[in-house]
Amino acid sequence: MYGNLRVIAMAPVLDEEQKIGDVVRRIPRPLVDEMLVIDDGSTDRSPEVARALGASILRMGRVAGVGAALRAGFGYALERDYDVVVVMAGNGKDAPEEIPLLLEPIAADRADFVQGSRFLKPGSDFGPMPLHRRFATRLHPILFSLVARRRVTESTNGFRAIHRRILSDPRIQLAQEWLDQYELEPYLYLRTIRLGYRTAEVPVTKIYPPREVGQTKMRPFVDWWSILRPLVYLGLGIKR
Repeated sequence: MYGNLRVIAMAPVLDEEQKIGDVVRRIPRPLVDEMLVIDDGSTDRSPEVARALGASILRMGRVAGVGAALRAGFGYALERDYDVVVVMAGNGKDAPEEIPLLLEPIAADRADFVQGSRFLKPGSDFGPMPLHRRFATRLHPILFSLVARRRVTESTNGFRAIHRRILSDPRIQLAQEWLDQYELEPYLYLRTIRLGYRTAEVPVTKIYPPREVGQTKMRPFVDWWSILRPLVYLGLGIKR
């Protein structure tokens, strides 16, 4: 536990056999009560590697999408009465050792949602980050801030901590099918702000691995619409 909070950390994975083991090993125990790996239809040994290192496994049974995987993970956490959910990448880009940075504002009752920001960390080295990701991660917070009417420095980083009161709020409709892919993460952040929950940003590390071991599954242009769609839909009032 972290303070008096029951904490679950989760990572969706799709064919990350070479990386997920390191993620699970680096989880700071006993601050995190359970590590959950959500298997989004992997064809490699990702779930077996994670289970052998002590992680719980939630199988989607098919490639459902990262949004659908996170939604299933949130349901798992709520059913087991966890107070805080920490979300991180399953491909090793995040630093599990920094989980306390995400938890501290919630434990101190200063925030309900804590967003990790790579841009708040002085002298950050993002590693061999693809050029299209450098462009998208800089542009998205500008557009997000305009729609949210609140300045944020980071809106595409999935490394974050969320109190259960947000995930159980019926006004946040995570079950919508259009949130099955990359849409869910910016949607959740934007709805959290618009509903008046307390949010905070903390500096975190984000390092991309070498190209030869796989850097990201997000495709330029094709998946950009996926992360922009919540801003358009919510900004224009098309969706809630």
